[in-house]
Amino acid sequence: MTAQPITTDTSKEAWLNKLFKEARTHFKWQQKDVPDSLLEDLYDLVKMGPTSANCLPIRLVFVKSPEGKEMLKDALMEGNIEKTMTAPATAIVAYDANFFEDGHKLYPHADTKSWYEGKPEFAEKTALYNSTLQAGYLIMAARSLGLDCGPMTGFSPKKVNETFFKDKPNFKATMLVNLGYGDPSVLHPRAPKPNFGDYCQVV
Repeated sequence: MTAQPITTDTSKEAWLNKLFKEARTHFKWQQKDVPDSLLEDLYDLVKMGPTSANCLPIRLVFVKSPEGKEMLKDALMEGNIEKTMTAPATAIVAYDANFFEDGHKLYPHADTKSWYEGKPEFAEKTALYNSTLQAGYLIMAARSLGLDCGPMTGFSPKKVNETFFKDKPNFKATMLVNLGYGDPSVLHPRAPKPNFGDYCQVV
């Protein structure tokens, strides 16, 4: 599938509006399918974002089926059940704590496996930081493909791990991202965003 552009306006401002300025976190969804081919396009963008020595620790499960949604439901906080059950797709974002096993393929310039092997705390921290960075790429890539997102951490990672990764104990869930086509009519006004001088400095 060739992804459809999110706008026919190729101007810088139009793209900034779609990706940042006018993009919102959605919780109510149009019942419009997100095809598997679009999820493949999404991953093909996510993997291109930089990570430490190309470690790429993110692991994704896209939950779409009614059966999959029921498996996920028990792990959700009550306030996140409806928005997740009605989303066309939900990405379980996880990391592989043994990501370094693929180091010889992903970063052939150095023996990266030796950096992490036998150092579980260092490996886990690297996996967490970089997969979280990749989750940010996921959100922006989804927006670039015309999808809306609803990221959340209001769930039980333990239950998700036990349900979806019971045969992969080195996989650890960190967040969920609902994906689809949001209903903007129910959104609250955008929350305040601080100015540069409030939170930033140049030294």
